[in-house]
Amino acid sequence: MAQTMQFDLVSPERALASLQASAVQIPGAEGDMTAMPSHAPTITTLRPGVLKVESPEGNSEYLVTGGFAEIAGDSLSVLAERAIPMTEMTRDQMNALIEEAREMYKTAKEEDQPHGLVEDAAKLLADMEALGTHMSL
Repeated sequence: MAQTMQFDLVSPERALASLQASAVQIPGAEGDMTAMPSHAPTITTLRPGVLKVESPEGNSEYLVTGGFAEIAGDSLSVLAERAIPMTEMTRDQMNALIEEAREMYKTAKEEDQPHGLVEDAAKLLADMEALGTHMSL
């Protein structure tokens, strides 16, 4: 049997996964990364993207909108702002997430927020739009 690590994925709404995984592809803020058993301890922020899990029981994918991942060698915990199993994702849900990001960007610009916050909102919107284009729903 392949070497595995404990993988847990939670969002404020619910716990989505708790299983043994052989690899997890993480949409990190600085770029995609793959965590495997015995990975060096790491903490990273997440950008909107698809989190892919490989396990002995099969593969699964989750859309995440942001959050944090903590890799501890023999375990990986992901605390997502929002996480939706790709099997449950609909085009309407994706469109709603994009519209929410669009409104956040518009509000940040209108309220004359500090430049960094406007840039963050613009980046979120761009990531969500790219994700919506990439997904085949």
